[in-house]
Amino acid sequence: MQTILSIENLSKVYASGFRALTRISLDIHRGEIFALLGPNGAGKTTLISIICGIVNASEGSVRVAGHDIVTDYRSARSLIGLVPQELTTDAFETVWATVSFSRGLFGKPANPAYVERVLRDLSLWEKRNNKIITLSGGMKRRVLIAKALAHEPQILFLDEPTAGVDVELRRDMWALVRGLKANGVTIILTTHYIDEAEEMADRIGVINAGEIMLVERKDVLMRKLGRKQLTLQLEAPLTAIPAGLAAWGLELADGGTELIYTYDAENERNDIIALLKSLGEAGIDFTDLKTSQSSLEDIFVSLVSKDAAAASMPASMPASMPASMSASKPASQPATPSGVENSKGQVTSR
Repeated sequence: MQTILSIENLSKVYASGFRALTRISLDIHRGEIFALLGPNGAGKTTLISIICGIVNASEGSVRVAGHDIVTDYRSARSLIGLVPQELTTDAFETVWATVSFSRGLFGKPANPAYVERVLRDLSLWEKRNNKIITLSGGMKRRVLIAKALAHEPQILFLDEPTAGVDVELRRDMWALVRGLKANGVTIILTTHYIDEAEEMADRIGVINAGEIMLVERKDVLMRKLGRKQLTLQLEAPLTAIPAGLAAWGLELADGGTELIYTYDAENERNDIIALLKSLGEAGIDFTDLKTSQSSLEDIFVSLVSKDAAAASMPASMPASMPASMSASKPASQPATPSGVENSKGQVTSR
């Protein structure tokens, strides 16, 4: 796929010595929805701020559709729209005026029909003549989105766009995002609502402590790192798991009436068939079964928790790396899950 945003070895160290980003390398494909997930302080906003020209990088480069953000900054920034976390608008301007002004800042000619369409899509048309100071918090956030779209950008950054807004705005915004994607706009989203990323994103990136942990297509990530559980309702309760089934790692639940098996989603078919055969050989019958799968949130929490645990281990007691992480990465680079695409689109072997 065509790359519209290319980040190479990007680092940021503040004057205090705090390292916010460490050698970030990432390619964003044209027309995709990319979700960047990470805990508070992971470096998400710093990364976006560098790309948008708000913060200077300490080292590395960023190119937007081939334009360097430093040497060709006007062309690069004209392709980018940013919806920041904070509500930063001119309180005494009208909605129409501030959105139209934002369009003019990028040298775009007046286009009332386009501005009207954006305002209608965001349910702001009836408020177009209202001063921003009179709007609710949710309406002000809609204005920020309208301002970011005013100059018809090819890349739209949404930095925690639905934090603290109502359900109606979330629905309107995601409908708008789908429409923008259909028109070829690239969407880069940071959010704490992981269910939104799970529903909307084409690819997922996880950042922690200023380093990219992984980048992968959502469906592949769910398949490779996701876990499934098979729960069997037993015909007769068990007091203990038979020794012949010990290798399966089964768990008893609900007073011995349920048998739970946790397995990798990738090996689903072969594992289930073999397990049911083993249960039959052991004389264990069941009346019903159900399956459940870990969510993107489960995967995210697991990755970040393992990374934090590894970082907290004393130097004399190195933490063993999780099985899903490659042990062959150089120390200067974040580990990449085995069999998962790294940040430059390369796939490691399992």
